[in-house]
Amino acid sequence: MAMGPIQILVVGFGDTSQMKGAALDALDKLREQDIVRVIDLLVVHKNDDGSIDKVELTDAGELAELGALAGALIGYGAAGDEGAEAGAEVGAEAMLEQGSAFDDEEVWYIADAIPEGSVAAIAILEHRWAIPLRNAIMDAGGVALADRWLHPQDLLAAGAEIGMAIDD
Repeated sequence: MAMGPIQILVVGFGDTSQMKGAALDALDKLREQDIVRVIDLLVVHKNDDGSIDKVELTDAGELAELGALAGALIGYGAAGDEGAEAGAEVGAEAMLEQGSAFDDEEVWYIADAIPEGSVAAIAILEHRWAIPLRNAIMDAGGVALADRWLHPQDLLAAGAEIGMAIDD
């Protein structure tokens, strides 16, 4: 099975009511249409008293598959076909043993970064839509020379910098 690019997306919300509804519905639709695959999703709520609640939505099959694919790629890079086979086994077993893509250190890092009374969600997403495009490029002899996400906020920031330079 081919693997698409993996993204770790961290989003914050003022409170739990903001996180429900449209955002989760949109993610669910993308998943149902096989545009993205949700490998792991962790929600961290920092209560008003500073205590932490967490909910993780992990699919063991998705984790094992990600571990196998990542392990196979690392193994192939290290030792060719034999390395790929061994890497796939080790990767799948490691992810199943861990049971999550997130550890306690990441939970505390996120909890420290958000204010009391707010929520953060961390999603590990595989961009399935990119697989056919990448394969077509490779089949045509092309190689990726650069890969970067450009967000609308980046353009706003660039515009603000230009505006400041014009004002000076």
